[in-house]
Amino acid sequence: MTDDFTLDPRLVADTVPVGDLALCSVLLMDDARFPWLILVPRRAGASELTDLSAEDARDLMDEIRIATGVMLALAKPDKVNVAALGNVVPQLHVHVIGRFLSDPAWPSPVWGVGTRQLYPHHARAQMIERIGALFAAA
Repeated sequence: MTDDFTLDPRLVADTVPVGDLALCSVLLMDDARFPWLILVPRRAGASELTDLSAEDARDLMDEIRIATGVMLALAKPDKVNVAALGNVVPQLHVHVIGRFLSDPAWPSPVWGVGTRQLYPHHARAQMIERIGALFAAA
């Protein structure tokens, strides 16, 4: 991995680390309204998918598939949204969000809807443990 990789401060502030895959760090968005994972390729300076090597891009797609499977098993959502925007946080990161017909943002994107609701500490710890187990089994 790249020695000078550091996680963007906004991601540090808004998420909780879950663990690492071969390429990406896996984060849980600390917003209990939506089951929401973020994959961050550990490549310094990457802001676009095209900044990755062909091998890293393939690995990222594989890890997105794994994370989507984890999300389906974790939350049984009606839909999984996968997005790499980077408008607020320029560091390359991919959102994997479980969506429900009944969620507060449906059918719109989750960004800018309502106020974030932090997980209670015990619920966050249980969620991280469950997500970690699902990734280990994938």
